[in-house]
Formats: sequence, C-alpha cells, structure tokens
Amino acid sequence: MMKNLNDKKILLIICGGIAAYKSLETIRIFKKNNCEIKTILTKSAKEFVTPLSIASLSHGKVYDDLFSVENESEMDHIALSRWADLILVQPATANTISKLAKGSSEDLASTVILASNKPIFLAPAMNVRMWEHPSTKENLKILKNYSYRIIGPEIGEMACGEYGEGKMTQPENIVNKINDYLFIINKNNKLKALVTAGPTNEYIDPVRFITNKSSGKQGYEIAKSLSRNGYQTTLISGPTNLKINNEIQLIKVETAEQMFKETQKNLPVDVAIFSAAVADFKVTKMSDIKIKKKNELTIQLEKNVDVLSYVSNHNSMRPQLVIGFAAETNDLEENAIKKLKNKNCDMIIANDVSNQSIGFNSDFNEVTIFFKNNKKEKLFSKNKSLIAEEIVERINSQIN
Repeated sequence: MMKNLNDKKILLIICGGIAAYKSLETIRIFKKNNCEIKTILTKSAKEFVTPLSIASLSHGKVYDDLFSVENESEMDHIALSRWADLILVQPATANTISKLAKGSSEDLASTVILASNKPIFLAPAMNVRMWEHPSTKENLKILKNYSYRIIGPEIGEMACGEYGEGKMTQPENIVNKINDYLFIINKNNKLKALVTAGPTNEYIDPVRFITNKSSGKQGYEIAKSLSRNGYQTTLISGPTNLKINNEIQLIKVETAEQMFKETQKNLPVDVAIFSAAVADFKVTKMSDIKIKKKNELTIQLEKNVDVLSYVSNHNSMRPQLVIGFAAETNDLEENAIKKLKNKNCDMIIANDVSNQSIGFNSDFNEVTIFFKNNKKEKLFSKNKSLIAEEIVERINSQIN
C-alpha cells in the first residue's frame, strides 16, 4: 500500500493514444490504494477504451461532454476541477500538450485543467519524432513554467515499431511518482519556510532614498514553489509590484531595518532563503524635511543590519537550512565561497547580474549553488519559476 494515496481524489484524464489502454491498470492501482477516481475521456480516447470499462474499474462516473445536461446538473466543469486533489493526464498526447500550452478550452478535459488550481501531472506518450520536435519541447517548457509536473516518457519500442524516447511511463511508476510527490507534501506540511525578496529603500529625506535594481522575481518564485511543495511559507518583501497567492503569508516592508524586525518576529522556521537585495548601507541621519537643491551634497552612510548573518549565527533559533544569495558582477565563485563561509550559510546561490539576459528584471536566471560541503552545482539559464523549482528540489533533499 502507498499510504500517501489513501483517500485521495484523483481526476484521471485519458487522451486518444494507443497507450490509453494502460489507463485501466492505472485505475486499478489507484483503487487498490484506496483512491476515489473520476475520469474524463476525450473524444479520441473513446476509440481506444470504452466508458463502460473505465466505469467498471473506477466505480466512478465517466465524463466526456462539456455541455452534457446530465453532468451539468450533477457537477459542472468548475466543480469537477475543485473536487480533485490532483489531476493526471495519461496518456498526454502531443495534441493535448499543445492545447494546454496555448490555454485552449475547447473540450471538457482542457476546460477542467484551465479552471483547476490543483497539481497537474502529465504522462506523455507519442512517437519519438513527435517527442523530439521543437514545438513539443517548447510546449513542455511552457507547461513546466506553469508548474505542470511531467512524468516520463521512457525510451523503448513503440506500437508503431520505432524505437526511442516517447514511450509512456508504466502505470505503476506513474503512481509511484505521484505517491512520492504526496509524501513530500505531507512531510513539508509540518515545516515552515521564510523567504525574503526584492530591494530595500534607505531614505535620505522624506522623498528620496537609496535602493537597487532587484525586481524580487526570483524570491517570489521560490516562495511559490515552497508553498506548492507543502511548506508553510512566509514571504517578507521589499517594494515590488509582484503578486503572490493567498496561501503565502506576505509581509511588506521598505527598509532593511523593517525587514530585520519582521524576520526576527517570524522565527523560528525550518528553512530560510534570503534572496532580498538588502542595502549594505543606510543614511546615518535622515533629514526630516526635503533637502533643497544645492551645488554639492555630502551624505554620510553607515553599515546596515546584516539580516542573513544574524539568522545564520543565531544559536537558539537558527533554521535547519539557511540559504543566501550573492548577486555578483565579477569574481562570482570567489565572492560566493567567501560569503558562504563568512555568513555561516548552508548554501549560497550566486548569479551574474552584469548579464542583462539573466539580470534583475529578467524573467530568466542562471545560478550556481555553492554548498557547505564544498560542492557546487550550476543551474543553466531558464525561467525563474523553473530555477525556483530546482532550488526547492535541493532543499527537499536536504531537509529532515
């Protein structure tokens, strides 16, 4: 028995491919593990499996028509998307993947997915040439950015007689992957995560301040990924125009001192990720009134509070994992390793902000993770949401 599947509500969407027949085995495994199943059959899927065989195994209703009076009176497509704990699309054909990437809602399956806020898993199955086609790769990249989880495919012999990547992952392995995901979610539900993001503003007078170019995008994506992975997540954000989902506790601050105080208030946590670009210096004495124009102006600065160092060296409330960021323009590795040691961090995530394609306001990033055990790992350029997912995968592997 896979105990993480117990009592879970699974919405299985079966698409029209030869691998559709394997959905019967998937249903059998889910039922064996005490799952409740509802099924959507696409029009082409009915060429491979029948509603009767699906209903007999699932002991649940089979849906196929977006505008069925019978179905709408019992449960419309919105309610169906809300009912499920997760959605599995198996087999996910090239056509279905393309429709989902474009946000299509032309049938019940695509409409339910578009209306859903639940985890969505795709188990692709198609000919090797279709799988390798650039449009398929681009569509999958889009769906990964939307946080769809892709299971497989495998390399093997296909029904068409060709050999290569594109064969659907076996049902038992698909269900195992979902069980593993639920295990992580259940484990992380007991854990708290704190993320800082964005810039800070250090005031010179009531209308002027010192700041930096940080957009906060990477920190926000990390907070979203942590929340999706089950962590009770708090995001302390400097000034940005970014939005965050309601499951995340958002605390807005402006100055480094405010960020420090809010961080103190929200300890202890299990994981702390400091992605905010906190100003290193602040004005020694802020003017109470607007400073008038002069030929020259001298501003005295003093060192700001070091939020990261305070938390990583806190004896009684230090998180199990403390992760800092290093935005560098030169000597990236040398500076990152120095920060890792000086700040007593478990990881430092460094990026080259002089590269405008992955800089502060870009939607893309490329980072190198430096670990406390002297290992390092490079995450090559991709959307910041995907970088966040990979960072959280590393956190999951290290947290107890």
